[in-house]
Amino acid sequence: MPKEYDLVIVGGGISGASLLYTVGTFTDIERVALIEKESDIAAVNSHHTNNSQTLHFGDIETNYTLEKAEQVKEGAEMVAGYLEANDPNRELHSKRSKMVLAVGDDEVDKLEARQYDEGFGELFPKLEAIGREEIAELEPKVVEGRDSDTEMLALQTPDGYTVDYGAVAQSFVDRVEDLEGVDVFLDTRVERVNETDDEFLIETDEAGWFAADTTVVAAGSHSLQIAKKMGYGENLSLLPVAGSFFLADDALLNGKVYTLQMKKLPFAAVHGDAEVHDGDLTRFGPTAKVVPALERGNLSTVSDFFDVFELTPDSVLSYLNIMADRILLPYVLQNLVYDLPVVGEKTFLPHVQKVVPTVEEGDISRAKGFGGVRPQIVNTKTKSLDMGEAKLTGDDIIFNITPSPGASTCLKNAMRDTRQLLEFLDGEHTFDEEGFRRATIGNFPREKPKAVADD
Repeated sequence: MPKEYDLVIVGGGISGASLLYTVGTFTDIERVALIEKESDIAAVNSHHTNNSQTLHFGDIETNYTLEKAEQVKEGAEMVAGYLEANDPNRELHSKRSKMVLAVGDDEVDKLEARQYDEGFGELFPKLEAIGREEIAELEPKVVEGRDSDTEMLALQTPDGYTVDYGAVAQSFVDRVEDLEGVDVFLDTRVERVNETDDEFLIETDEAGWFAADTTVVAAGSHSLQIAKKMGYGENLSLLPVAGSFFLADDALLNGKVYTLQMKKLPFAAVHGDAEVHDGDLTRFGPTAKVVPALERGNLSTVSDFFDVFELTPDSVLSYLNIMADRILLPYVLQNLVYDLPVVGEKTFLPHVQKVVPTVEEGDISRAKGFGGVRPQIVNTKTKSLDMGEAKLTGDDIIFNITPSPGASTCLKNAMRDTRQLLEFLDGEHTFDEEGFRRATIGNFPREKPKAVADD
């Protein structure tokens, strides 16, 4: 007989774990299971070595529109509030200064327009425009060795959260795993999700069959693979992009320093920051290399990629159209070079020197074991990349593929999915959304009004 649940969550990364925490703590849904194929929670893309460790608010991400920044901000504040309330000893995260750096007249003009004309200064009250002297006080190495005649400006904020998302995912699970009715199955691979008239029958390799009234598939790139097998997402494919980092064995930066991003590119701007668990180790990156696999270094996921890609004429034409873009193609080709021995470090060095001018050849090395795969959604109807979140909602089932911008919006995504699950369950259960907000965004430290700060 299958194990019976009201809800089964497939995937134990930050997305699945945050939903388990939200449902287990703030709803009266009685029977919930999380199924994860790895032996640990958050062992793939949510692991701290496999992502940029950044909590994205939209304040220094210069490829965000104001509208997207408004959407992302609330989600980031939820995660930050959770960390402030539950991680006082900074075991899951560190909090440091964060800035986006403009070098040269053209970049300075763009950054000033963003702060004063486009509304980002109003949306983010803690974000301040600072000049060379103030930059040097916060980040001496950013100014040291730079031409004194070069114009500089930075937008800086104290809300520089560097996060071990794998540890955060584990903390979500720890908070609910011992509750009655909540079960977590590790080392359990989902082979197939079968939809019947009344429920979902989920076949696994180790734990047998599960029966669920509702299902959420939060397995990253594999979510689309499962969705396609069930007849969902027929006009979608994936462009898997592997990120890598370079390391310097010195504490070059006190916080996180981003560079300006091209708005057309969906990838993170090159930045430098101290590693979340080792302030003496400085990471620079990420690079972005297109790979035919759903997981970095896992050859078995090459065939999984082709399950998603399907080698259809529409998929092939979509890839050709995307890769022919005059901005994207040179970017992709350049990033391939960064993986080459010796040449890669030498080619990437100018990006590092834009952040820390005194870094020389030999000071950085390719970070082995760092970097994961971030899937970009391909719309095979429009033959283009879809920037942002990819979520498919069916009859009593949700597929979360790339909740943009990844882990930063995990709790906001969990809140929205919880609302949807209650609808799936015919309104028979309740969600204490007010309590959820108190426990998360309610703890986010906000700037005091001027009148209060001056008293």
